[in-house]
Amino acid sequence: MERHSLLDSLQLTLPEGQGAPEYPPVEQVLPQFLQLFASVGAQQASSKTKRGMVRDLFAILEAIDCQWLLRGWQENSTLVVLRDLVVALSTYAALPQREHDGAELPCKDPSYAAAASQAADVSLVFRSILAKVEAAKGSEELGCMVVGSFLRQVAGPMYIFAVTHAAEKPWNKPRTQSLAQDLLEDLLQVWGCQSVPEFLRGATEDEEGWFAVVMQSLKPELTKETWQRNPATKHVFSWTLQQVTRPWLGPHLEKVLPPSLLLSDDYRIENKILGVQCLHHIIRNVPGADLCQFNRAQVVHHALSNHLYSKEAQLMQVVLPCLLDLLPILERAPGRPSRQLPSAVPSDKVLRLVLTHMEPEHQLALRRVYAKNLPAFVERLGIHIARHLKRLQRVIVGYLEVYDGPEETARLAMLETLKRTIQNAWPRMTSRLTVLLQALLRLMWDTVTDRSSTPEPVTAALLQGATECLLLLDRCSHGQVKVLLQGVQHSCQDDRLKECLRKVEEEHVESFISTEPKREF
Repeated sequence: MERHSLLDSLQLTLPEGQGAPEYPPVEQVLPQFLQLFASVGAQQASSKTKRGMVRDLFAILEAIDCQWLLRGWQENSTLVVLRDLVVALSTYAALPQREHDGAELPCKDPSYAAAASQAADVSLVFRSILAKVEAAKGSEELGCMVVGSFLRQVAGPMYIFAVTHAAEKPWNKPRTQSLAQDLLEDLLQVWGCQSVPEFLRGATEDEEGWFAVVMQSLKPELTKETWQRNPATKHVFSWTLQQVTRPWLGPHLEKVLPPSLLLSDDYRIENKILGVQCLHHIIRNVPGADLCQFNRAQVVHHALSNHLYSKEAQLMQVVLPCLLDLLPILERAPGRPSRQLPSAVPSDKVLRLVLTHMEPEHQLALRRVYAKNLPAFVERLGIHIARHLKRLQRVIVGYLEVYDGPEETARLAMLETLKRTIQNAWPRMTSRLTVLLQALLRLMWDTVTDRSSTPEPVTAALLQGATECLLLLDRCSHGQVKVLLQGVQHSCQDDRLKECLRKVEEEHVESFISTEPKREF
């Protein structure tokens, strides 16, 4: 074995008699390396010394075989030393700690560049170790059993290191990312799986993956006092969480719910969004019965409801769909009364608050987010949307009046909302016919006379949506729309508008009640 400056620095004792071995045993090299590595300070000169030690260690690992590295695995001594080595090198390449207030470091901070360079060197060391473990699977003396014993010691910290530096984040460089991605692939290959989700959850429902081990390794970094200090911790947690789906996520609910709530409760918008996305993934992939135990669903609902008062469109875009998936779980919770006053039903309370915020809202971005999610709320309440018709009508009419850009996102969504409202609460529409008819005709006139940059497909979609609403109103009012539209078509000069009105006038009057199931109010 070629001599390296690192070996000369270590106080190695070679056994006498029977000739000296070709190189010192691993039981001497790695522990003394760790002691020497820990004794070096954190100054710039010391950092250069550590970097040289890491590169020498890589050269040594490349020169030896798997027998030298893993021969003491059965006594667990070598594997414990390898675990300590992985932890020490991960700490060496860790990102700079932030202050308690979580202040962000600038993207071009020199400490990020140093961490990226150190992470590249450490990735090479880790890949070399994994290559030896992979080779050990074909060894008669070591066999495949060494893989499970090895991963039990290092899977958590090595996976966290790889995911931290494989992401496209400010603290990573292209070379660092590439090496970390290769490291993650090597880790999967050693375990014999095809993807990260399979590595975390296991190949089958009965097989235990490494998700619990990874979460346990992350746990010290995910407390209320520590999670903001490392900028990568939240990204590793959220990305890892979203790799595990139903039915594998349910048993780990206690590990993933508190950190998700911590993220959601932060004062920075990007952390709120990340936390809500984690909560949404949990809601979708954990059985409702588990969420309802110990009032977990109520806690999540309270956390999400607080975000409804936000004026950030990006946050609202993830909060509303999350609430929509949580509401059915809340309303099916054991022990909840089957009949409640409208003011006590979670779906009614949320919609009432959403409509209250929608009506005076003037930010176009936020109006679009509200409008896009409103049809789902109407479907969620079904016939009970009749409880909110007065305020819902004001919101629909108000939003149909306002042009919101070439894509007309809010108006198209409001037409869909009106359509679903008519289908669900059709017996209550006759008394609101005049107001809705005026709003739809005004929208159609504004659309055909629009001289802005609205694309033709958007114009056609607006006219089609308004025509469908007129047809539904005509059916549920037993032809009253035709009566109110008499003479309008003859005075209209635009061919597209005349064609839409012609479709309504030529529609055969059918009993809307006969085509719909009987509904009680």
